[in-house]
Amino acid sequence: MTATAQFPDEQSDDGAFVRQGDAFRDWVTTDGSSPYPAVAGRYHLYVSLACPWAHRTVIVRALKGLEGTIGMSVVDPFRDDLGWAFRSVPGAGPDPINGFTYLSEAYLATDPRYRGRVTVPILWDTHTKRIVSNSDDDIMRMLETAFDAFGDASLDLYPAQHRAEIDALNETIYETVNNGVYKAGFATSQDVYAAAAYEVFQTLDALEEQLSTRRYLFGASPVETDWRLFVTLIRFDAVYHGHFKCNLRRIVDYPNLSGYVRDLYQIGEVAATVNFDHIKRHYYATHEEINPTRIIPIGPVQHLLTPHGREHLG
Repeated sequence: MTATAQFPDEQSDDGAFVRQGDAFRDWVTTDGSSPYPAVAGRYHLYVSLACPWAHRTVIVRALKGLEGTIGMSVVDPFRDDLGWAFRSVPGAGPDPINGFTYLSEAYLATDPRYRGRVTVPILWDTHTKRIVSNSDDDIMRMLETAFDAFGDASLDLYPAQHRAEIDALNETIYETVNNGVYKAGFATSQDVYAAAAYEVFQTLDALEEQLSTRRYLFGASPVETDWRLFVTLIRFDAVYHGHFKCNLRRIVDYPNLSGYVRDLYQIGEVAATVNFDHIKRHYYATHEEINPTRIIPIGPVQHLLTPHGREHLG
């Protein structure tokens, strides 16, 4: 029996999930080099609290103190055949900026010929009424660097002395962990699934060792790489371990990684950005090819506010 792909347009002949590229990659700048100047009140984030890619941008917005500078709307975690929708459900609501019913309307307003999959997050320009970017990497970097005049300029998540190392580790973590769990979960052949799943744990094992002597990936303070990793780790035991069959080990089975997740979760307003109801309802109820019953599991119980014990690490 041939398995049915969750996203047929992004599936290779051998059963591998091949994620589509980002369609819109303009930039907000401070030096006038783009049509999008960094000004307060002009831009709006459309996100899903279920999606790890969107979650990265939500975290940076909170850490940089940009809530009053960049608005944010949350879509319903349940994505049906028409895509991400704006509904009045707990933790989400209608679109206050454009009155969109579906996020696809933002894509078609920007490019009426767009036919790809509609994804979150997007950074919307309220002046030109178009998408600036639907690249979570780019949006995260813009929020980190372009809005210091309005937020916490002292928080540097992309320090110059580590940028080459950050870029390299970002790429490894993206390929083998962030997107790796999807490559395992959306695979439609045994060999492709197994290769992707083993690769996830090879990287997790290496990160467990690295975090035995460092509090964070680059030392005493989190940088953007830590937050890029966090959004996958915080979902791992609740979703990826079972739903995506990445089940060699759980994060709670790794002493250093589990402490590291608790450490990051307990920073500032980060805990408020984590919504396990949205996370589980999205994955288990939306991916009907993987979970046709759409039954949402009741667990796991996670003790994310217990002491992490990592303060002594440099």
